[in-house]
Amino acid sequence: MITIIQRVTSASVTVNNQMIGSIAAGIMALVAVEKSDTEKDAHRLLERVLNYRIFADGQERMNLSLRDINGGLLLVPQFTLAADTQKGNRPSFVSAAPPEQARLMFDYLQQLANSTYPLVQFGEFGADMQVALVNNGPVTFMLKT
Repeated sequence: MITIIQRVTSASVTVNNQMIGSIAAGIMALVAVEKSDTEKDAHRLLERVLNYRIFADGQERMNLSLRDINGGLLLVPQFTLAADTQKGNRPSFVSAAPPEQARLMFDYLQQLANSTYPLVQFGEFGADMQVALVNNGPVTFMLKT
């Protein structure tokens, strides 16, 4: 799984002019599923996102995790992260999981997140989403399992 995490002061997802998820301070994570991903990858990804230390402590050092600050988590499916962009002018999606597999993995991640962390919201798999965020820092990392 490939994930871009961004430290945000706020983030939201809108589908068909209706907000379906929003958080205050926390992490917005764009998530792509690759063909080789398993449930083990979903567990590892969620643990890393929840425990990745990207929030400032009392000395303004990135020493606190999402759990430490009780921040919000917004998980948004985004298959384009799995694109191979090394050649040509058009991305290739050969490593991306097929839609059925990706949906099952994102659904699994969603269930796992709901049972693990209380402050979680989601984008909608396969929808045309409008994502808004205020990146705090900016702080952005790519995580891969």
